[in-house]
Amino acid sequence: MSGSNINSLSHFQSHRYALMMLFFDPKKLEAGEGVYICGTIIVSLLFSLGFPLHLGMKLFRNETRNQNMLNLGTFLPCLGASSKFIIYALNFGKVRRMEELLRLLDQRVSGHKQRSIYAQVRTRLRVMVGLFIGIYAPCGITAVMMFLFAEERSLMYYAWFPFDWKSSFVSYCLANGYQSAGISYQLVQNYVNDCFPALVLCLVAAHAKILYCRLEEIGENPLQNAERELEKCITDHKNLLELFRITEAFMSFPMAIQFLCSAVNSCLGIASFLFSTDEPMVRAYSLCYTLAMILQIFPCCYFGTESEFWFGRLHYAAFSCNWLIQERSFKRKLMLFVERSLKSSTAMACGMVSVSLMTFFATLKFAYSLFTIILRID
Repeated sequence: MSGSNINSLSHFQSHRYALMMLFFDPKKLEAGEGVYICGTIIVSLLFSLGFPLHLGMKLFRNETRNQNMLNLGTFLPCLGASSKFIIYALNFGKVRRMEELLRLLDQRVSGHKQRSIYAQVRTRLRVMVGLFIGIYAPCGITAVMMFLFAEERSLMYYAWFPFDWKSSFVSYCLANGYQSAGISYQLVQNYVNDCFPALVLCLVAAHAKILYCRLEEIGENPLQNAERELEKCITDHKNLLELFRITEAFMSFPMAIQFLCSAVNSCLGIASFLFSTDEPMVRAYSLCYTLAMILQIFPCCYFGTESEFWFGRLHYAAFSCNWLIQERSFKRKLMLFVERSLKSSTAMACGMVSVSLMTFFATLKFAYSLFTIILRID
């Protein structure tokens, strides 16, 4: 059975739709459509830059400490989301090479065992998308409810506007309309920012596991040219490492931003939930917001750990194949492959922090440390 009907790129369909919603269609931008490029620039200025800016202009200028904390807690993730998306957009050219490598790896998937491993990817992606929807939707719902159940006419988020939004009903609707559109834009940005790297790491881990199985099976089929199959596996490993390194470079700085934002924002959310307000809707929003800040980094960390695990086991698979009866040239190539596979393949953020479950728990510890500092200040 060939891997001709295996198509990893089909899993990115939701991201293509999300980019279209963000007015960032790579095909139209590359085609140089002037009207679309102008529209992309305008939308980016309005929401990617303007939305965090109008929140930041109100920082520490609110009436109460709780309002300042909610303002800061909204500003930081929005600034982080916009920053990450701009970085991804500037590096979008790397996606083309990632797509080419995935096509090459897909073509090598064959046999029932390998295809069953790949089939698990679809289930995992459904769980991951469900997780992101499960953490974003409650945040949006509780934010709207917090706004609707406010005791007096107010904005959805504490922010600055160049006009007095209290002066008329039209100004009030205009301000809240902008915030509603802006937070929707930010949520879609977050989906692309958080889900895309996790998806690629999931595919890398799956292909590394498939390569492990393929190496184990070398020499079992007497009709198969073992040395030629080993050479193909070495090429697969080379392509897989290149895909991994491009993915690592693609998400390096954005993941560092995400780790920092998640730690600070989860700390602010817990502090707001416990001490800063008695309003039920505000407390519900703070709780949902905190869980979202914690869980949105989990998929990347999980699949980063899994990909590292399967890369680290490839040399065991090499020695598990039927190498004893092979020619000396086969054994020489096998030893070279083993030496290469012993090199660590850990995804790093900014070359300093590993994208792994260890960092996920370290982020939680950092958030707790910040929380204890806030308690001492009080």
